[in-house]
Amino acid sequence: MMNIDIMTLFPEAVDAMMGVSILGRAQQRGYIAIRSHQIRAYTTNKQMQVDDYPYGGGRGAVMQADPLYRCWEHVVSTYGPGRTIFLSPCGRTFTQSVARELKENYDHLILVCGHYEGIDQRFIDACVDEEISMGDFVLTGGEIPAMAVADAVCRMVPGVLPDPECFEEESHWNGLLEYPQYSRPAVWHDRAVPEVLLSGDHAKVAAWRKKESYKRTMLRRPDLFAQFDESQLTTKAQRRILAEARAELAAQQAPQEAEPSPGAAQAELS
Repeated sequence: MMNIDIMTLFPEAVDAMMGVSILGRAQQRGYIAIRSHQIRAYTTNKQMQVDDYPYGGGRGAVMQADPLYRCWEHVVSTYGPGRTIFLSPCGRTFTQSVARELKENYDHLILVCGHYEGIDQRFIDACVDEEISMGDFVLTGGEIPAMAVADAVCRMVPGVLPDPECFEEESHWNGLLEYPQYSRPAVWHDRAVPEVLLSGDHAKVAAWRKKESYKRTMLRRPDLFAQFDESQLTTKAQRRILAEARAELAAQQAPQEAEPSPGAAQAELS
């Protein structure tokens, strides 16, 4: 069972999102437990103040170490020690491989949501095991990143989704982007579903999906495809699918490259 405790100033926002749909049902069935903790409840002043001016001056406020520590101490003493993660722009970037690492190595995560100008470094030094970032941008608080981490980790816990294929065939699981998906009707606004998906031939469908996955990754994320290990393609059929993907993508891009730009056409007329 995966346990996730989220330390936050807005537990109602976390509970509203984490308690519905797939994760909500998984909690009801006992596969996961996601708990939110109001940091203000661990203050020692009447105003329930959790922040103060930063030493050294500057704009904004900093979350104080003591309320954070008291909240963290309650979580640890009540639910046991866990991997404590501070959601921060200064952390390592969160990816699918990081989500898999957390799921495989830990059964209890404590996610700390910051606000304002950040949190007192002394709490980080004393209690935080690592910092994780959603990317090279800044949000107003850590709740959205914390929920993203919880969602990405929990959906891989056995029982949360009907079958491992539900996440093993998705984008980033094997270093590739997912193939295009289609549903009924077969024709929508004069756009038809690819015929191979209507053929009933499972082998052909699987080959088409793999080929489209290659093409999509090469086109949209060449940086990701550059890391793809082709040595894992051990059969002629697997290598043929990749070769066909490269050829089809090159053929699709050739007409676009051959067309002159509007600016070039104007220059020829002038």
